[in-house]
Amino acid sequence: MIDFLVIGGGIAGLSAGARLSAHGSVTVLEAEDGLGYHASGRSAALFEENYGPLSVVALNQAGSQFLQDGGYLQKRGLMLVASTDQQDMFKADLNSLDMQEISVGHARRLIPILHPKRLGYAGISHDAFDIETDRLLQDFARVIRKNGGDVHTKSPVTAVTKANNWQVEARDVFEARHVINAAGAWADGVAQLAGIAPIGLEPRRRSMARIPAPGGHDVSDWPMMIGAGETWYAKPDAGKLLVSPADADLVAPHDAYADDMVLAQGLARYEEMVSEPVTRVETNWAGLRSFSPDGTLVLGPDPQDRSFIWCAGQGGYGFQSAPGASEFVADLVVGNRPAFEQAIIDMLTPDRLRK
Repeated sequence: MIDFLVIGGGIAGLSAGARLSAHGSVTVLEAEDGLGYHASGRSAALFEENYGPLSVVALNQAGSQFLQDGGYLQKRGLMLVASTDQQDMFKADLNSLDMQEISVGHARRLIPILHPKRLGYAGISHDAFDIETDRLLQDFARVIRKNGGDVHTKSPVTAVTKANNWQVEARDVFEARHVINAAGAWADGVAQLAGIAPIGLEPRRRSMARIPAPGGHDVSDWPMMIGAGETWYAKPDAGKLLVSPADADLVAPHDAYADDMVLAQGLARYEEMVSEPVTRVETNWAGLRSFSPDGTLVLGPDPQDRSFIWCAGQGGYGFQSAPGASEFVADLVVGNRPAFEQAIIDMLTPDRLRK
């Protein structure tokens, strides 16, 4: 008998499994050949404590020390850039991201390819960090195994039923006291297999292109750039630049790929703000970010059956919220009160979607 059966081997499932492995036996089932294959393997991998709605910021804050102490964060910085006709949008973003406004000249010293005539406004946050996502995934998996748990890949779930306990069919049949639904874009489908009402998750595609370092510059110390209104962003990565149109197109759950037209539009928005044209796209890909109806995470027991636990709706905040979110889930499952204000707890638990 397994105490906690986790469906999904991305950052949500592995972090929740690692936290719960201190309280009982854990088995993780991942459908794909490797861990973190879908959204977790296609992340921009940035930690910015103030990025996201109020409940996400609370989770970010709760988990920041874990990420710092584990050495998972590397200094990056985040720069907000806006054209001369985007002042109102810039001011709103500057406030929501708690950034410091800087001069155009200062911005161009940090990122010399910013267009001298089109750049009208800039803001900076120095407290933004790259996350070592692969090591974080593997370390959570290692904790599960160290505590006697199992992590199975190539194990798509085909049936979930309950008599006295849960019976989950994958490559084998597993019996468990609790099911943790961390299946990302497929989480509503898992719920329906289990006879639990779906929560209305919306998988939305996010596309990415890798381009050569613009103009041959050394981009390693550049901050990540984000366009006003989050209409595009660009981030240094292994001597190259990742550029995204920040798309959020509603799609069915699938192994996502980039839409060429959407990617071209995003690259064009990026090019409007820089002096170096995009001459070549080396690779491109896409991932699915899944949003709940109110845009924040869904964490904890379902009121229909308290042994069915949601760990879903991470949106674009999965990695940065994972340490805080997984601790939140574990506390609820073992009967501890999470270390958050009640208003934040109410924003995150599934009960809010069942009224």
